[in-house]
Amino acid sequence: MATANFADVRRFYQELLDLDIVMDFGWIAMLSSGASASVQINIASQGGSDTTKPDLSIEVDDVDEIYQRAEALRLEIEYGLVDGPWGVRRFYVCDPAGKLLNVLSHIGV
Repeated sequence: MATANFADVRRFYQELLDLDIVMDFGWIAMLSSGASASVQINIASQGGSDTTKPDLSIEVDDVDEIYQRAEALRLEIEYGLVDGPWGVRRFYVCDPAGKLLNVLSHIGV
C-alpha cells in the first residue's frame, strides 16, 4: 500500500491486527501474522447491505477481539460491528492513509 504517512500506517496495522514487522527498510515494511492463509480477492460493486465500498477487506480469526482493540485504540469506527446475511461479522474503520477497511470473520449462515 502506498502512503506518505509511512510510520503511522505501519503502527496502525501493527497495533490493530497484532502483526510483527518481518522486514523494514524505512521506506517499505512487511508486516505478518505468521499464519498461513489461502489467497482471496474480493471484487464488489457495493459494500454489502448498501454500505460504502471498502478499499480493503481483512479477514481475521476473531473480529470481536479486533473490534475491542480498535475501540481501545480509540479508532473511529465507520460502520459498527454487525452480522451480514451472507455469513460474515464485520466492521469498518479507516487507516491513517484514509483507506476504508472492512475487518471481518466468517460466521455460519
